[in-house]
Amino acid sequence: MSGSLTLVVGVIAIAALVMVWTVFQLVGNVLARQRATIQEQAGTSLKDMFIFVDPAKMFRLNAIALFVVPTLVWFVTRNLLFAAAAAVVIILLPRFAVGFLQKKRLRQLELQLPDALLMVAGSMRAGAALTVALESMVSESRPPISQEFELLLREQRVGVDFDTALRNMEKRIPLQDFTMVISGMRISREVGGNLADILESLADTLRRKHTMEGKIDSLTAQGRMQGIVMTCLPIFLIFVLRFMEPEAMAPLFDTLLGWGVLAVVGVMEAIGYVFIRKIVNIDV
Repeated sequence: MSGSLTLVVGVIAIAALVMVWTVFQLVGNVLARQRATIQEQAGTSLKDMFIFVDPAKMFRLNAIALFVVPTLVWFVTRNLLFAAAAAVVIILLPRFAVGFLQKKRLRQLELQLPDALLMVAGSMRAGAALTVALESMVSESRPPISQEFELLLREQRVGVDFDTALRNMEKRIPLQDFTMVISGMRISREVGGNLADILESLADTLRRKHTMEGKIDSLTAQGRMQGIVMTCLPIFLIFVLRFMEPEAMAPLFDTLLGWGVLAVVGVMEAIGYVFIRKIVNIDV
């Protein structure tokens, strides 16, 4: 009997060690992938936005949050599902943050571009060369557009061909408006023509486009808000019922079947929100 008990205890101990080793391996793989992702984002996307951060420091902060936040969520809710969801959010947070910053920067570039083109066209009409007009625009404009054109001018100063510098800026700024402006500048340099008139025409076209986009955003604002409310309302009701009727809602949070129901609800909520965004997102 004693030998059997010892065998059982040994098997349980070995199984526990294997489980702990497996968990540590999974955590190590997750952290390694997260470190590689953060280094890639800090080395490419953030530098393209002139945001210079230390990838190692950014990874340490994210790793600390990955352990602290889910632990706090578990202590508050006593629910492993919420703790796991918090961990997933922390893992995906750097990618979403970089995407948000990129989108915000590109939007600022779109809004600044017509005024910048008018400045360049005005300087060229006054007799300045294109390079001098760009330098004047850079000195009078604010970031981020001044940063991009300043980098263009710096590349020219170190010997980079103007067309190559334009292509580099086109790669950094994946916007249809910038592609149209760069194409106009290339065509003007190759076949001739009044570049100041071309830039003024492009600036007027972009202003009209932005005006139309603003009207569309105003008309679809109610639809976007309805999508947010319809997505958040079921989640809000679930938490309200959780605190009002904890016994009735306990199977939804404390059983595997309940977790499956929550997963299905979450997927359906996400699909519904995506469809609503597709409907109200009108591209001009």
